[in-house]
Amino acid sequence: MWNPWRENLKDTPKESLNWRLWYGVFVFGLMGAARGIDEGLIGTTAELDPFRRKFGLDDPNKSKHEKAELLSNITSMVQMGSILGALVAFFLTDKIGRLWATRMLCVIWVLGITIFLSSAATAGNVGMVYAGRFIAGVGIGQTTVVAPTYLAETAPRAIRGLCVCAFAGAVYVGIMLAYFASWGASIHISSSTDTQWLVPNSMHLMFAGIIFTLSFFSRESPRWLIKVGRHEEALENLSRLRQLPPDHPYVQSEIIDINDQLNREREATMGTTWLGPIRELFSSKANLYRIQLSIMSQLLSQWSGANSITIYAPQYFAMMGTTGQNEKLFATAIFGLVKFISSMLCAFLLIDLIGRKRALSSGIALQLFAMLYMAIFLLIDNKVSDKTVPQTPSQKRAATGAIVMIYFSGFGWALGWNSIQYLINSEIYPLRLRALGGSIAMTFHFVNQYGNSKAVPLMFLSMTTGGTMLFFSCVTALGLVWVWFFLPETTGKSLEAMDEMFNLPWHLIGRKGAELTRGSGGMAEVMDTDGEKAALQEMEHAPGQGKIERIGEQKV
Repeated sequence: MWNPWRENLKDTPKESLNWRLWYGVFVFGLMGAARGIDEGLIGTTAELDPFRRKFGLDDPNKSKHEKAELLSNITSMVQMGSILGALVAFFLTDKIGRLWATRMLCVIWVLGITIFLSSAATAGNVGMVYAGRFIAGVGIGQTTVVAPTYLAETAPRAIRGLCVCAFAGAVYVGIMLAYFASWGASIHISSSTDTQWLVPNSMHLMFAGIIFTLSFFSRESPRWLIKVGRHEEALENLSRLRQLPPDHPYVQSEIIDINDQLNREREATMGTTWLGPIRELFSSKANLYRIQLSIMSQLLSQWSGANSITIYAPQYFAMMGTTGQNEKLFATAIFGLVKFISSMLCAFLLIDLIGRKRALSSGIALQLFAMLYMAIFLLIDNKVSDKTVPQTPSQKRAATGAIVMIYFSGFGWALGWNSIQYLINSEIYPLRLRALGGSIAMTFHFVNQYGNSKAVPLMFLSMTTGGTMLFFSCVTALGLVWVWFFLPETTGKSLEAMDEMFNLPWHLIGRKGAELTRGSGGMAEVMDTDGEKAALQEMEHAPGQGKIERIGEQKV
């Protein structure tokens, strides 16, 4: 039987791939649905007549600009709250642990959605919509730090990409269910009642309740337990997660790796205040490179345009000539299904199999092709959404192609940016800085997502739809160049072994980091050029650096 992970798993005991591991992947991966549900629901909810009537989106006394401003405020409020959520997640995740941080964010999430849904009982109180969605965003924003951190820390390194991508895949579970819920509500629930938009949005409460309940049957991260000095509990949890005895060489090797890295970090930061981790993050060249990866991956991914298609999918389908509320919502629901299948295919077959960098480059290239087609189509045929203007057969075929390109862009996003933006940020930072680095990364994620979701409706008015898509195409092309030069391949490396790669000269990390470090992090025996060998030797013997050690190969 063909097994795409056979090579990766050759050094991983089969006992470690057990139901406890997959239960944790399910519970914490499911948190990705928090973002997906909101992104899928708010754009489609804004297409439902009772919601539009209640909150003034169909008000004839408002100008197009005022309606676009109102829509952008409603949709982007969760992203604004998520900025705060991602910031506080660093403190909460390290202070109270991954499990209790999960339970707390679920409570905040439910509180915000309850306020949002309660606005239906008012005479169009937009303030309650803003407040409820902002508070919900504080909870939802924390999921993007807590879940990937937990998954990266508990997964065997051979399938770490698969486990973290379960979170990215769950985003599309949420999106798909949200799209179909709104489409079903538009068909089966009368448009004369607020129930048409209340029922789909109640999905938030269901998922928050499920995650909150299931978290009580999960195990705390062994890496966090070691960090706070609970060594015996950490050994017990790791033993249970791997289904191996505590004295098994595989378990002991992981414990030694974690302790080794944490001890070196403590020695380097001994005597520092609580500002120590922040100072450490911005004072080391290796850590500055990590920060650059986090910030640029979020900036380039969010402004590549694919996420705006997710949030404003019905409007995009309308731009390409799809008319009628039910038709737009149905096309949007199918779009959600395509993205879900794509994300599952990428998570289970591609990310760990072909590597992070190759997967990301392939996804961006496909997304670039789709975005360019849509941009050129909208620049040439800018009357396609106007049904009073007749279309020639060739124009109709081109419009059909543009609709297909929306689906292609979804597959490219799932293969590329969507998976990598969580995976990379959860695995490149050392243990002491993992929560802080992930928090900074996801803060930038939501800052850019807020700016994007706020700007897109207004960009459609000021730049035209074709100009907006051309802008997204340029950013996508820039992202492809950045990935080739700066992004290192991290497949198969232990979390504790990343340090060696990031201690390489900056111009070698992205292009040759994987070649110059082997397996779990050892130095390559063969260098490509004399110049690279000299650079590495200079780095090894630089003052304060010390000799680079092989990590992850300690014998028990």
